[in-house]
Amino acid sequence: MVLNKKLILAIAAILTIVLFVSGCTDKDYGQSQITKITISASAVFTEAFTDIEEDFETEYPEIDLIMNFGNAGSLRMQIEGGAPIDVFAPADTNHMDILASKGLIYNYSQKKLAGNSLVMIVPKGNILNISSMEDLIRPEVKRIALSDTEASAVGRYAKQSLSEEGVWNGVQNKLLTGDTVKNSLVYVERGEADAGFVFITDVSSAKPDTIEMITVVPVSTPIAYPIAVVSSTMHSEESQLFIDFVTGEKGKSILEQYGFSIPQNG
Repeated sequence: MVLNKKLILAIAAILTIVLFVSGCTDKDYGQSQITKITISASAVFTEAFTDIEEDFETEYPEIDLIMNFGNAGSLRMQIEGGAPIDVFAPADTNHMDILASKGLIYNYSQKKLAGNSLVMIVPKGNILNISSMEDLIRPEVKRIALSDTEASAVGRYAKQSLSEEGVWNGVQNKLLTGDTVKNSLVYVERGEADAGFVFITDVSSAKPDTIEMITVVPVSTPIAYPIAVVSSTMHSEESQLFIDFVTGEKGKSILEQYGFSIPQNG
């Protein structure tokens, strides 16, 4: 009788262990089916891609998107350095072209993602009555927010426009420089800069009643944003799914809500 009782307890213990291990295995198996892909995108996409991420993961629950926002130049150099990036979406065609020339993206995957406009902003109230780029050389204008002119797309476009207007030399010693366009937006929001350059899509993300948009800045080169799969990816199929989604109807709808213009892919 005692032996039978011990046997029963042993069997019960074994069954408990088996069930526990089985549960863990099922859990581990489920987790192993989640594929993580990293999207390196210029900061201008922060709000739109955050919304797209939610919709994409709802449609593809087996894929976990990791968003990596920054300036286009820094993101490009991360890829050149071998960082585990799957998709690249810079706010500049130049950085994509550099990667393409080195074979670091799949050319067949590259698509036109969106377009934008460059604008000049000032703190709410515009107490210095700034109305044009020429006004920026006035002595009472002390600080101008402009993101890195080498690494950041908006900085490069702004420098080009200021140079074409003949005022670049007059504003260089006034620049309040940040890594991304989001830095420039914050400087103007806080009143730390008298004016700044951002994309029109950034205006809607400013804190309420902190800035005014003065003018759309003319650019000689259209502002166009590409997207492509990075050739070092281990998840090309999932990466392509994201590109198809963001350039598809749902993705385009979200991009348009944030003020991006949508190009024709063909």
